[in-house]
Amino acid sequence: MYKHIWAEIDLNALEYNINQILKLVPKNQVMGVIKANAYGHGAELFCNALLKQGINKFAVSNEFEALDLRSATPKGDILILGYIDPAAVSELAKNNITICIFDLDYAKKVNQAAKNAGVTINCHIKINSGMNRLGYSADNSEAFRLEMQQTFALERLNITGAFTHFATADRDGDEQGDFTAKQYSVFSAAKKIIKEISEKSGGGDILFHSSNSAATLLDYDSRPSDLYRAGIIMYGLTPSVGLELPFTPKAVMSLKAKISQVKTIKKGDFVSYGRTFTAEKEMRVATVTVGYADGYMRGLSNKGYMLINGKKAPILGRVCMDQTVVDVTGIDDVKTGDTAVLFGEGLPVEELAKILGTINYELVCAVAHRVPRIYISNGEVIDKVRYISL
Repeated sequence: MYKHIWAEIDLNALEYNINQILKLVPKNQVMGVIKANAYGHGAELFCNALLKQGINKFAVSNEFEALDLRSATPKGDILILGYIDPAAVSELAKNNITICIFDLDYAKKVNQAAKNAGVTINCHIKINSGMNRLGYSADNSEAFRLEMQQTFALERLNITGAFTHFATADRDGDEQGDFTAKQYSVFSAAKKIIKEISEKSGGGDILFHSSNSAATLLDYDSRPSDLYRAGIIMYGLTPSVGLELPFTPKAVMSLKAKISQVKTIKKGDFVSYGRTFTAEKEMRVATVTVGYADGYMRGLSNKGYMLINGKKAPILGRVCMDQTVVDVTGIDDVKTGDTAVLFGEGLPVEELAKILGTINYELVCAVAHRVPRIYISNGEVIDKVRYISL
């Protein structure tokens, strides 16, 4: 594959992270969260890697991700965590994909769509335990009980699970974990009501799950879950900065690009759009084949840096759509064709996230489809994925 800009995916790091997770919870209780193209890493290959580890449950965001994943692999259970267009119910049911329902009105629309299509759809009930983003409200037990009775009465919905999502399991804004404890209490009360109604309606076993990456790592003993939804930690990134974890994760993705030109600029010369950088002395600068269209954030303009020959090369001026200029004055032997590390070994993605005032999730998810993914195991390239760029 031509080297221009690329993301290297370290499958040994992925295997290490998964093995550490499996020391905490059984493999049959792990659900790999591979939405957003596996957080930018490549969902199809990650799905297959998890299957090899004996993990066969996957979570995605929407109907498009679910159907794409199912077309890539006929194996495994797929759960959609968010809204789907009821018009997609027929296709999802025929592909054995589970959806979530999050309020009674929506459940009725899904049920009607399933009835019209002559299918039954597997569902997990989403419970709002305090995050107030999506889900049946469970703070009033009697009102919740009535909604659950009406939901279970919908004949085209096969309810096989119920779940909630913690807002502060990573201790962000909740260092003592009090809010997470409150959410777990609300969910536990909802769980009792659901189990009771399910048994009375003749339903089967229901999976109850609440643990995201942070809760899996920090609360697997104190707040048990039928499924543990491993997301960011699987990719070797921490759920939040400074969080003490039971193991040190290994980052799976590195982002790299080639240097296209090296030149000298004079004192007083400007760099890039808007003339936001002016050289105060003669400088050696390098143009690197990466820009915001690759997911390299424009907010790094005049703030961020790359690694070239193991040394920091500060960004000069604005990040462009396809190119970025950096200062290589103090770096020896820089030449056209050299590789710049945008993040990876020696430059954790968290450093860029801190500069941008964001989180590591955003930066790996932002790596654009036009950036090829190169999969490496034991130092050897074993697979390459280049998405269609037209």
